[in-house]
Amino acid sequence: MRTVKQVSDLTGISVRMLHHYDKIGLLKPTALTEAGYRIYDDEALETLQQILFFKELDLPLKEIKEIITSPHFDKMKALESHKKLIVLKRDRLNGLIELINKTIKGAHTMSFKEFDMTKYYKVLEDYKTENKDKLIKLYGSIEQYDEFIEKCKTKEVDIAKDAIARYGSIERFTEAIKKNLNSEALTKAEQIDTFKNDCLNDNHPKLKELYKKLTTDLSKDPASEEIQKIAEEITYIAKKDYEAFKDELGDYYWLTMVRSYSTFTIELENTIKKHGGIGMSWIDEKYGEGAAKYIGKALKIYLGDYEPKIETLYKNLSSNLSKDPTSKEIQEIVSEIEAETKKTHNALKVDEGENYLAYLSDLYLSKPLFINATDKKYGQGASKFIGEAFKFYSENNK
Repeated sequence: MRTVKQVSDLTGISVRMLHHYDKIGLLKPTALTEAGYRIYDDEALETLQQILFFKELDLPLKEIKEIITSPHFDKMKALESHKKLIVLKRDRLNGLIELINKTIKGAHTMSFKEFDMTKYYKVLEDYKTENKDKLIKLYGSIEQYDEFIEKCKTKEVDIAKDAIARYGSIERFTEAIKKNLNSEALTKAEQIDTFKNDCLNDNHPKLKELYKKLTTDLSKDPASEEIQKIAEEITYIAKKDYEAFKDELGDYYWLTMVRSYSTFTIELENTIKKHGGIGMSWIDEKYGEGAAKYIGKALKIYLGDYEPKIETLYKNLSSNLSKDPTSKEIQEIVSEIEAETKKTHNALKVDEGENYLAYLSDLYLSKPLFINATDKKYGQGASKFIGEAFKFYSENNK
């Protein structure tokens, strides 16, 4: 057991602050001596250590108290999260020190003012305060959201440069983030999870009956008249009874839903579940191995050749990579892509910035992951072709 003075000497926390922790119920002493002095055991010191870790991550005392007094608080799991976040913070500070050293040596000079991301981080923190349940659903936990913020801080110069290129200024970017955090895109994701949840838990009697009927015999031809009749009924009910599939983007989201049946992988499932979403593995567990892919195939056959207009436009754009990306024909397709993209952003109430196409052109021309995925989808050289077409259009249509 240690006295309050001994704890202060050991930890560097003032006696006055320890008294304050006691007063607000954050860290109570283990016991009081006959003379009324506070004393602390090893368990109390472990709790103090957790408090100090959270303080290092700039969490307010009120929030720290809520976390460590929760019946679900796991010390070892918290330590793992602390380690990740503090390493990220260390790397960010090391990066800043390196940048300052280069500046002192005259390697280059830079004004930090235009890259000030303080307001951006405040938006993210304010959103955390006001939308904890939503964040847990999206990120899996508040700790993972905090980790996301710390990762942003390690790349804040790059983020700032992209923000200025795409939105014109950090202020404009920050306003867009505020809007996008409350956009219809997040609502859509929740609505789609509602549909999945109802199917998983048999909350919709008619869908329960239809899915059971559809998966009774997975050896049947999914293109048969019998199976296609069931697929038609499922599609009709989904579009009639669920908000996600009703509006002007409803067909696109239904197609996304249908594709998710037949394309899920263990890796994708784990990612979805990590962020609080509902994957598709429950279908195989409920109806038998292979049921998800069978349902997906049956529903896709019923949809026929339908694909979103934006997908058709991208296929047309990349159908002949020997063409001149600056030609009138190609630039007209890019114009249609821009119009269709704006239409989608407006429907979802998302602000992607006035220079969005220029931002995309940079991704197609310089980001390896983006280049590889695009070339795999549309053919070798497609990413360069699309990037050049977008770049020419954005430079000549300001």
